[in-house]
Amino acid sequence: MRPLLVDLETAWRGGQNQALLLLDGLRARGHEPELLAAQGSALGERATASGIPVHYAPRGFFQIPAALAVRRLVSSGAFDLVHANEAHAVSAAWLARAHCRVPFIISRRVGYPISRSRIARSRYEAAAQIVANSQWVADQAAASGAPRKKLTVVFEGAEIPPRLVPEQRLAARRRWQQADGAPLLGCVGILSPDKGQEWLIRGVAELRSEFPGLRLLLAGDGPCRSQLQALAQSLNISDRVLFAGFIKDVESVYAALDVFLLPSFFEALNNSLLAAMTYEIPSIAFRRGALLEIIEHAASGLLVDAADLSQLTAAIRRLLRDHAFSATLGRAGRLRVETAFSADRMVEGMIRVYEECLSRLAQPVSRGGNAAL
Repeated sequence: MRPLLVDLETAWRGGQNQALLLLDGLRARGHEPELLAAQGSALGERATASGIPVHYAPRGFFQIPAALAVRRLVSSGAFDLVHANEAHAVSAAWLARAHCRVPFIISRRVGYPISRSRIARSRYEAAAQIVANSQWVADQAAASGAPRKKLTVVFEGAEIPPRLVPEQRLAARRRWQQADGAPLLGCVGILSPDKGQEWLIRGVAELRSEFPGLRLLLAGDGPCRSQLQALAQSLNISDRVLFAGFIKDVESVYAALDVFLLPSFFEALNNSLLAAMTYEIPSIAFRRGALLEIIEHAASGLLVDAADLSQLTAAIRRLLRDHAFSATLGRAGRLRVETAFSADRMVEGMIRVYEECLSRLAQPVSRGGNAAL
């Protein structure tokens, strides 16, 4: 099977991580995927380094240059299907009328309503299959007009790393200058209003006297950084909050943490939470969106009501004080990802989607009640 994956994002985020995992997984299983990426994209660079054939197109001009590239590639007859991995790619593939030649598959990773414009609806109606990364996303898409019969769920996946050894943890904590025995909380992701990092800063302010040496590591950058820094300063905990910026070797963050937190208000799924759980870090998340599909409360993590500071601090306190419970939760979290959210399961799920779409294409079409022979 030779799919063409289209992704026109330039930054490296969760969707691009999933694209690379999918490309590598397909190739490892004997398929021949190729990628159409935006010029200068992080995904294009990483896919090239991984040995995936990459084609490049400029973004802009209403996706017309990318659409022309899709049309050229699909018209060559070299590809069995086109898979649009994000919204810009959806527009480009639809403009190229890729769906008129091969099955057109759309990945949907956001819970925002689909626009009611005729053009927006036409893109989703043209798809052979719409793949949501959670049941919550599928339900949101259907509620805003996506054809329910075309929706399927394939959970995003995380690679399962080897278990950490004490030497790795020690080295990671030294990197972030965290003293032995001093608890370190952490969050990985873009610093934006909907990600809720301000509640973690407020939580640290509440708990600072109870846990000497407690610090918060925020890995990521974004539009709220200056506001979050100002909040930490106003609460007199600037020395307790480390703004690390974008970290390429993010495993050095996970290896250092005692508790992972995801205070997101609007989450379709979350790769950072899955990754933290694979490292057996006990995790806390807001009870919002698809996060309820990942964490089983008090079994593989803890869920708290959004923006409820008392619940958040109580959950952090419990994990920092009850080491046996934290360890049990961490082990269960890793098992949860292994059984339901691994990268291998994601790749196998996407292969099934591809095969089903190609199988429907090969089926004879009924005309006047008689099967075409």
